[in-house]
Amino acid sequence: MPHSRHADALRAAQLYYMQDLTMDAIARELRTSRSTVSRLLSAARDTGLVQIQIRSPLDTGPELESIIRSEYNVDVHVVPVLESLNEAETLDRVAMQAARTIGPLVDSNAIIGVAWGSTLSAVSRHLTRKITHDSIIVQLNGAGNMHTTGITYASDIMRRFGSAYGARVEQFPVPAFFDHANTKTAMWNERSVQRILDLQSRMSIAVFGVGSVDADYPSHVYAGGYLDEDDLKVLASSDVVGDVATVFFRGDGSSDGITLNERSTGPSLAQLRQVRRRICVVSGASKIKGLRGALAAGLATDLILDEAMARRLVGSKNVS
Repeated sequence: MPHSRHADALRAAQLYYMQDLTMDAIARELRTSRSTVSRLLSAARDTGLVQIQIRSPLDTGPELESIIRSEYNVDVHVVPVLESLNEAETLDRVAMQAARTIGPLVDSNAIIGVAWGSTLSAVSRHLTRKITHDSIIVQLNGAGNMHTTGITYASDIMRRFGSAYGARVEQFPVPAFFDHANTKTAMWNERSVQRILDLQSRMSIAVFGVGSVDADYPSHVYAGGYLDEDDLKVLASSDVVGDVATVFFRGDGSSDGITLNERSTGPSLAQLRQVRRRICVVSGASKIKGLRGALAAGLATDLILDEAMARRLVGSKNVS
């Protein structure tokens, strides 16, 4: 949005939402037409200048948010979702809320790390445009496996993020997992790879979902041919409950001794914890073990999840 139109949208929104002026009155004050004011208000909502919240006395979302915020020390958005919706529909609702939450946090000169996966693919489809300057979208982990390069799948997600924020996109053209840990060590010494690793080390925001071994709606890393039977046996023997950007962890948040992480191309959990803003988007109550592990590992500063999962997270179906 051009700067002048951005300023007009902001002014119209302030007059309409904060001063209760009618659209006709705003049109007179801005010396424009009523239809233009309507378009400015729509633009203010679409670009995140205005965020509308509905709070019902019967809504348990705020109470769930308060409990989760206190227990896990995260900023949290609980998305109300009808129980009749299936997991794919629930994911779409959560992704829409996530996209609206992420937009206002993105500023110019930012380096934004983005993981790939079913959740982030859904989020990327709901992003609204916000023009920034000199910002970079960097892919957090490789996407190739023995069946596909993964480039199309991952690049579509990165491209949507880049288009939404007018940012340069930096892909990470390596496999999700190397066959041998020493191959990863050698690749990490290549200057072309080090350039991406350097960007990752300077991220101000990271956006990711949680992969879960037990999810009903399969996480892409478990359903997309990335792990063979031996890998899955190793994960089971290591008590792994999930992953973030193809780096695995246990229910208590620990990741030491999980050999598959030595071959993974995602940032280590320690590195991820260094990022100032870490936005975790999770949908589907069957991912609860993975989410609890991620929170135990301290991976998120911001959490966006559906109400059913929030209830399971706080361990009660009868929040008053």
